[in-house]
Amino acid sequence: MKTPSPYEEECLFCKKRILENCFASSLNFAAIYNIAPILPGHSLIIPKKHFISLIELPDDYIAEMMVFAKKATSVLKHVFECDGFDWTIQDGVSAGQTVPHLHLHIIPRKPLDLPESNEWFAKIPENEKQLIDSQHRERLSNDEYNAITSKLLLAAKCMGL
Repeated sequence: MKTPSPYEEECLFCKKRILENCFASSLNFAAIYNIAPILPGHSLIIPKKHFISLIELPDDYIAEMMVFAKKATSVLKHVFECDGFDWTIQDGVSAGQTVPHLHLHIIPRKPLDLPESNEWFAKIPENEKQLIDSQHRERLSNDEYNAITSKLLLAAKCMGL
């Protein structure tokens, strides 16, 4: 078994506590609620192993990631009663990736959920437009985060995930 590099040991998404807080998982991926959601339900799909870029991901992982993301999205649709989703990946620093671990953002959407109709992007401060992973957005308290994660976990179990 490969020994993790110091870089991987410091990676936010490689920390054991992150995977312990997932609301659903597959063999190689976990679904976690975003600690600073852009909109209610904003979640992430992350590989359990350390990959920085989608380009590094083996082809069979890509297929698993998309099938798993579809299932996790079904849970979010049920819990947050939404009818649409934005899926986005920032791949590389120039694309706005601030956490150096591949992750797919799933942002549930409802009609008229934002004043600019379809622009969740407007929720990001002007000086951080490229940083969807911003550390500066308002964060949930531990209690709020745990309550939402518990609700999602229960729904995922009921849906067979």
